[in-house]
Amino acid sequence: METGIAGRRAIVCASSRGLGRACAEALAQEGCEVFINGRSEKTLAEATRKIFELTGNQPISVVADLNTESGREALLKACPMPDILITNNGGPEPGSIKDWDMERWQQAVNANMLSAIMMIQSVVTGMQERSFGRIVNITSAMVKTPRLPLGLSTAARAGLTAFSKALSVEVARHNVTINNVLPERIATDRLTYMTEQYAMSKSIDMAQAREAMVRPIPARRFGTPEEFAAACTFLCSSQAGYITGQNLQIDGGAYSGLI
Repeated sequence: METGIAGRRAIVCASSRGLGRACAEALAQEGCEVFINGRSEKTLAEATRKIFELTGNQPISVVADLNTESGREALLKACPMPDILITNNGGPEPGSIKDWDMERWQQAVNANMLSAIMMIQSVVTGMQERSFGRIVNITSAMVKTPRLPLGLSTAARAGLTAFSKALSVEVARHNVTINNVLPERIATDRLTYMTEQYAMSKSIDMAQAREAMVRPIPARRFGTPEEFAAACTFLCSSQAGYITGQNLQIDGGAYSGLI
C-alpha cells in the first residue's frame, strides 16, 4: 500500500535500538526523512548505519537524553518542523510498591509521561498550521491490563494516554492525529531482560521461562519488531487520517477485553 508519506519529516524517539529503531527503519523505507536519537553514540552510529543499509535512506542522528530539557531541545533543533512524531522511552524496571519512593515515581513520570508530553507540545502547533500531523506514542499493554510489579510504568503511561486522548479531540480538525500503540511481548532486548527476570524469580532456566511467557499469548509466539513497526507506520500514513485517540493492542491476541 502506498502510505503517502514519502518526503515527510519524522522524529522517532529512543530509536537506537528496539521498537524505536524498528519504527525508524519502517518510516525510512517509506521515504521519510527520519531523525533518530539515543544516549549512546556508539549504539546510535550502528543504528544509523543499519537503517541506511536496509532502506537506502540516511537518517539524521542526534545524541540526546529525552529525559532532559537539553536533550529534547537538541532533537527539536535538528528537526524543528516534523510531520510525524513517534514518542518512545525505556520503562522502569519491575519492582515492589514498598520500594517506590518519591524519587522513583518522579523518574518514571518524567521518562514515561512528561518527556513525551513536552515533545508533543513542542510540535503539535506547527502540525496544525501545516494541516498534517501524525503523533504515535509507544506505550505498553499494561496501560489497559495493569500489573502491580509494573506500576511505575503503567501509571505514567496511563497519564500520557489520557493527555493524548484529550488533545486528539482538539487537533483532529487540522488533520493531526494522536494514537497509542500498546506492545506486549515483542522480541526485543527488553523482552529478553524481562524473561531473565522471570527465570530468576521462579528459579527456572531461560527455555522454561520463555515457554511460560509465550503460553498466555493466543498466537503462541512473540511478536516481531517489524510487525510492530508496520502497524505504527500505518497510523502515520495519509490513509489513517480518520483514526485518532485510539489505543492499538499489538499483543498476539493476549488482551481479553472488548474495548
